[in-house]
Amino acid sequence: MPLTLLFEQLLNSLQFGMMLFLMSAGLTLVFGVMGLINLAHGVLYMVGAFACAIVASLTGSFWLGLVASLIAAAMAGALVEIGVIRKLYQRDHLDQVLATYALILIFSEATRWLFGSFPLYLDVPQILATPINLFGWFYYSSYRLFIIFVGLVVAVGLYWLIVKTRLGMRIRAGATDREMIAALGVDIRTLYTLVFALGAGLAGLAGALLGALQSVEVGMGDSVLILAFVVIVIGGIGSIKGAFIGAMLVGLVDTMGRFLLPELLALFLTPESAASIGGALSSVAIYILMAVILVVKPKGLVSANA
Repeated sequence: MPLTLLFEQLLNSLQFGMMLFLMSAGLTLVFGVMGLINLAHGVLYMVGAFACAIVASLTGSFWLGLVASLIAAAMAGALVEIGVIRKLYQRDHLDQVLATYALILIFSEATRWLFGSFPLYLDVPQILATPINLFGWFYYSSYRLFIIFVGLVVAVGLYWLIVKTRLGMRIRAGATDREMIAALGVDIRTLYTLVFALGAGLAGLAGALLGALQSVEVGMGDSVLILAFVVIVIGGIGSIKGAFIGAMLVGLVDTMGRFLLPELLALFLTPESAASIGGALSSVAIYILMAVILVVKPKGLVSANA
């Protein structure tokens, strides 16, 4: 097995993990602070991707599209929280699931009505289009390295926000005892709207970043949402640190599983059988990982307060 190919897949797993972290960080914030199961998080990912694609096509600037993805997804999230989610906090989780699933249908059909069923395409910015030479012997996509960098910046920024700022203190307090923090004079409604908009903005940013690597289309956030739920279950619901660790694990297991399992099985089986069985096993590897972790640590790897 060539060393360059192995190293490339390791970097791909890191890039995929960073994208999952951007998606799952907002999801775990919303669930940890609000206790809300938000199935509509995936459509906010889609909103960000479409906003980026439209603005980039109109202005010719990917960077303006990236800013637009953050703003559009955050605004959509704030409107959804004020108009729909705010009425669900005191309802049971079944009502939350049904309402947010309805939002998936509404957003998907509205997007299809506005932009059609054909996919849109985002071009990688010219400055990131050329592979970069690493260590003098290995070339890797500049754009994928940029995604890794953005993920690291967001992780550090979220840690600083949650741990070092007054807003973060209120978010942590709201996750622990919302009645007490409301009694102390904190506007809990505004706090919830800010948290939901922050999570939506991160999901939109993830959609825009990944949109340049694949097509932008209706329903593109559905499969990513499933992986994001796996990430927060593995990492620990309500924990940003847990979301980061879980995203890295899922990215590593998913990417390396698809790469290594067929290679290992090819030592014992025909290439066709190895590819078929290896592909099937790799697709369930992350769920096996989740099951094993939940057996050992039922609440995930990191507690909600960490």
